[in-house]
Parts: sequence; structure tokens; C-alpha cells
Amino acid sequence: MAADRPHEFELIRRYFAPLATDPGSLGLTDDATVFKPAPGMELVLTKDMLAADVHFFAGDPPEAIAAKALRVNLSDLAAKGARPCAYLLGLGLPDDWSASWLERFASGLSGDQAAFDVALIGGDTIRSGQSLQLSITAIGEVPEGTAVRRSGGQAGDLLYVTGTIGDAAAGLKERLDPGLLSRHGLDEAGIQHLLTRYLLPQPRVRLAGTIRLHASAAMDVSDGLLADAAHMAKASSLSLTIDLDKVPLSAPMQVLQGSAPDLFLSALSGGDDYEILSLVPPEQTAAFEAAALSSGCPVTCIGVACEGEGAISLMRNDQPLDLETIPGFRHF
Repeated sequence: MAADRPHEFELIRRYFAPLATDPGSLGLTDDATVFKPAPGMELVLTKDMLAADVHFFAGDPPEAIAAKALRVNLSDLAAKGARPCAYLLGLGLPDDWSASWLERFASGLSGDQAAFDVALIGGDTIRSGQSLQLSITAIGEVPEGTAVRRSGGQAGDLLYVTGTIGDAAAGLKERLDPGLLSRHGLDEAGIQHLLTRYLLPQPRVRLAGTIRLHASAAMDVSDGLLADAAHMAKASSLSLTIDLDKVPLSAPMQVLQGSAPDLFLSALSGGDDYEILSLVPPEQTAAFEAAALSSGCPVTCIGVACEGEGAISLMRNDQPLDLETIPGFRHF
């Protein structure tokens, strides 16, 4: 091991113990954490694993890698209506890791802990060989019996989505083929917007309470709008009709819609949006929209649920659209 790289216990003490502010973590000095929910609350737990050159690029800034790993889990908690409380970190460091890289990684976690009011309470660190691997288990709280599932939707519910869709997938396409987006008419500001959306997702944690109060079903969009809508439809034993003309788009995606229709549709059904899909009963929609807007996280109605068994139907220009015409379409 290089002279500037501390052994495991010193690594934990130097980089991660300062992040362990919850009393139950015991400053990461023990083998386990004692974590107790507040009275009348239940825990919601979620876990995502990420690997270099699969979920992020190995050369990405360490701060961004740390933030993305935490944020994709916070997105899951938000879709359940849960307030984030704490997380566990599993870190597999490659053979060529350096103390300066790890210091920047810990700094990224520290910044997001402050932004999202969450703390590290434990984990493990190993050597992973050739590539970086990491896993975060995030812990949230909801009042007992109020967690929002994928499976609670009813026929007649309206389908909503937060933010804009397709940005991250378009940003990834640019990472894989530099210059692709400029060849299709995007300016530098638009390209940077899409690249940032891929690198740093924005979990909709401020919407968690609104989801819990008004949504019958919800989940975050990680595999792509169409794929995740199908997951929710199947879980709720419903079918969903989505109007592609109503799907919210950023300005750069609107440019792609006109200049590169196939690229646009492929990005639209791509993944890594980390927005939230929600089914909301009709009588709740006005309150849902108002609360979302008040929280700084506006929502857009893009479809409706009906009786069925997990089918997705698409509309465009008031006409049915064949799913098979979507580039990159996957059977669900």
C-alpha cells in the first residue's frame, strides 16, 4: 500500500467518522449501529449498487460519484413518501486509489449530507481490484402505515411525473459519443445541462410529504419512463395510457425532438432520470398539484390508469403510437 494511503481503521477515522453525526453510529467505532425510529414511525430502507463504467465513468469527479450514489437512493425514499434519516456505505476501492481521491469523495458525501439532512451511520470498506464499486443503503422514516407502494393505484387515477424526462439518457449518449448533441443543433449550454443531469441527479425529497398525502402509488424513474410506468402498472394490476405530447421536456430535449426524432425518442425512454412517477386519484389532483408547486417541485399530468394487467399504451398527436417504433424499446 502506498505511503499516503491509510489502513482501514485510519481510513474510517480520517474520512468517514466525521460524517457519522447520528449518536447511534458511535462514531463508527463499533461493528454495528443502533438506529431507532421516532415514536409512531416506520423505517423505509432501500439499497442501490453502482460500479465504475456501468453506472458512472471511472474518471468522473469523486465528489459527483459520491453524490450520485447517495442521491439515487434518496430518490427511492422520496417515492415512498419517506424522510431520509441515515445511510450505510459499502465502498470497494480499486488497487490504484489515492488519499486525495478519497478525501474528495468524502467531501461529496459531506456536501450532500448537509443538503439533504442525512448522516452516515456505518458500512464497510474493501479492496475491489480493478474498478471502483460502491453500495449505499438509505434509511428513511414515514408515519406508520403510510409508505406509498407501486401497487396502490386504481382505475381512473391520473399519472404524474416530476421534472423533465430524457435529459440524463441524452447526456449519457453525449458522454459515449462526444459531439453527438452539437451535431444535432444543441448549443454548449444545452449540452452541459444534459451532461449535468446524467452526472448529478436531483432526488425529489421535498415532494415526499406530498406523495405520502395524495398519491395512491409511486416510484422513481431509474430504468426509463416507459419501463418504470410498466412496472407500476403491473404492480397495481392496471394499464396506463401515456400521452407523449404531455411528457415534460427541457429546452435541450425540445431541440432534439425537432432535429433528431429517433435520438429524442431513445433518450425519452432511457433511464437515470430519477424523477418520480405518481398515480393520484382524481379528487386529489388539485391539492397534489398545488402542494407540489408550493414545495418547489412542480408535477405534470401525462396519462391515466384504467383496468388492465400492466399494459402501456402511448398516444401522440391524439393518435395511438406503436411501442415498437420507439428506438431502444424493450419488452417489459
